[in-house]
Amino acid sequence: MDRTTHIIAPPNVPAGSGWSHVVAASGTFVAISGQVSVDAEGRLVGKDDVEAQIHQVYRNLAACLEAINAGFEHVIKLTYYATDIKAALPLMRRIRPTYIGMDKPPANTFVEVTALASPDFLFEAEAFVVL
Repeated sequence: MDRTTHIIAPPNVPAGSGWSHVVAASGTFVAISGQVSVDAEGRLVGKDDVEAQIHQVYRNLAACLEAINAGFEHVIKLTYYATDIKAALPLMRRIRPTYIGMDKPPANTFVEVTALASPDFLFEAEAFVVL
């Protein structure tokens, strides 16, 4: 039984570009901390390369999901942070379907920030999951 309802465009709200405005779910709630562009050994991936960093962030999210026997289909909300939204947003939109099924996309928010935890980090994402 599907315990998740995705409403891409509720009445009187225009459809977004690759996200659901509303995702309702029941089950166990899991929060995944912000993931940055480091590999399993803690080394930076993609210095000065936001595209490489976005891919690594999605790989890290996938590893976190796998650790709880979940996949991106269980993600109900993603929050993205970038130090340069003009550079990162079009890349994220192009890369996102590689990892996330766009038939029932999660809700999401994308925020430009002045800095992340390290000056080498250009992109970060956190996830809310329901199992």
